[in-house]
Amino acid sequence: MQKPIVVVGSINLDLLVGADRIPQVGETITGHSFHSYYDGKGANQAVAAARLGFPVAMVGNVGDDPFGTQLRAGLKNVGVDTASVNTLEGASGVALITTGLRGENSIVVVPGANGKPTPKLLENAAPLQ
Repeated sequence: MQKPIVVVGSINLDLLVGADRIPQVGETITGHSFHSYYDGKGANQAVAAARLGFPVAMVGNVGDDPFGTQLRAGLKNVGVDTASVNTLEGASGVALITTGLRGENSIVVVPGANGKPTPKLLENAAPLQ
């Protein structure tokens, strides 16, 4: 049996708003589009490897919020083993992204559960080796 590629890293939900421009401090503007994407450096690597047909196991954290459920399902849907993705109390990692028509962007990342790695996270994933 082929051992999986094991990816340790972040699992985020990106909330992307398109607008004509990035708002100034204290300004409210109207956007023209909104999309959400599964993201995170680790999750992106795991998904890419799974799409190439390799067995992949993800090691990381999501929150016990609805985003965590969505993120775990998104990984599973492309064939990533999520048995080593822990669900922690609180928020999942999110990135709030605003893009303008000229390609400029403004990004705020809130690590949420990604910001709480522990040695236990890796110890629990040791059997994947």
